[in-house]
Amino acid sequence: MSGGGLSACLRLERGSFALDLDLEVAAGEVVALLGPNGAGKSTALAALAGLLPLTGGRVVVDGEVLDGQVLDGRGLDGRVLDGRGLDGRARDGRALPGQVLDGPSVPARDRRVGTVFQDHRLFPHLTALENVAFGPRSRGVPARAARGRALDELRRVGLADLADRRPGALSGGQSQRVAVARALAADPRLLLLDEPLAALDAEQRPALRAALADVLRDVPVATLLVTHDPVDAVALADRVVVLEGGVVVQRGTPTAVLTDPHTPYVASLTGATVWRPLEVAATEGGARALLPGGLAVTSARPPADGPPRVSVPVEAVTLVGLDGPPGRVGGGGPACGAGPAGDAGRPDGAGRGRSGGAGHAGGAASAPIPARVVGVEQRLSRLAVTVVTDQGELSAVAELPLAAADRARLRPGARVGLVLDPARTTIA
Repeated sequence: MSGGGLSACLRLERGSFALDLDLEVAAGEVVALLGPNGAGKSTALAALAGLLPLTGGRVVVDGEVLDGQVLDGRGLDGRVLDGRGLDGRARDGRALPGQVLDGPSVPARDRRVGTVFQDHRLFPHLTALENVAFGPRSRGVPARAARGRALDELRRVGLADLADRRPGALSGGQSQRVAVARALAADPRLLLLDEPLAALDAEQRPALRAALADVLRDVPVATLLVTHDPVDAVALADRVVVLEGGVVVQRGTPTAVLTDPHTPYVASLTGATVWRPLEVAATEGGARALLPGGLAVTSARPPADGPPRVSVPVEAVTLVGLDGPPGRVGGGGPACGAGPAGDAGRPDGAGRGRSGGAGHAGGAASAPIPARVVGVEQRLSRLAVTVVTDQGELSAVAELPLAAADRARLRPGARVGLVLDPARTTIA
């Protein structure tokens, strides 16, 4: 398997939908493409595989132009493109220094792009070994050598002892491992994983996720993973690209993206809260944001880069009681008693830092923001409580351990105080 990686600039229109996506994936790197349904993830994979024509842009894999334009013989990352085909010979119409031209569109069968689908798509009449050997055989590799390569790849995914079984005798997780082995046996220069764990049940998913992580660490191939599951992104990917409505809304490491979401969709993956500020200002201790309704929040961090936002991870949200005796009704942070509700969230900052109990990790917690409960949902061993603030009608989510949640005080309509940990709040 060769090195080099993917450099792509995808411009594609399908009816009223437009995809505008730039991707750089180094050899041996795994990039996860996250996004809601209809964001353009499958369209991007189809374009990279050569199944959909580009409206504009280009696709370069290991220095070879597969689609689109080349400028001065260089790809998107500035590397000189050798313009050679799969046989090593120069292609007609390759870019020379100083030229701008439309490059050839390499057919899907010649791209050496391996794809793993969520439903594995194995040939039911072939054994696992024969399924995996199909790729090398289709490229002209002799039968014996192809079977040897297939057995090596089955061994890599831990299924060498099941080489003689047909797909009907394999579990869903085993079939997906065979699909991964088949993709790798074809010696791909680019590996596309389209929701590879989505069709598996909850018991099979962790084992295959761990096995897939081991495999991807071992192969020097640029890999693009499409997934809806943030757990997959954290476990498998080096970087994450979030796509919404055909455009990129956020990039970064999985941890950076999930702990500082830029959009409500990204926030929904972990239950985080994202608000759009009207004004942002740096302060001596960090940053301050003015929100709709005159609500003001502070952060112990300096203003961040990126789109304007107040981003709060779910573990930085605490709920305290406003009706009746003060005290915590649950939350992600330490216990925090509610001070007087009258000056909570005032734009002038009065009452800020008031805490009747233990503070958050970053120091004194902000005063409780008056809010009401609008939804309560049990998520396995935790309780997700959605509240709406009195000022600005802003929605936030606190996720509470069942043992710590006071259900009697968390009914819809109940009055609570919302407390945000300034040490873990991002303002930009």
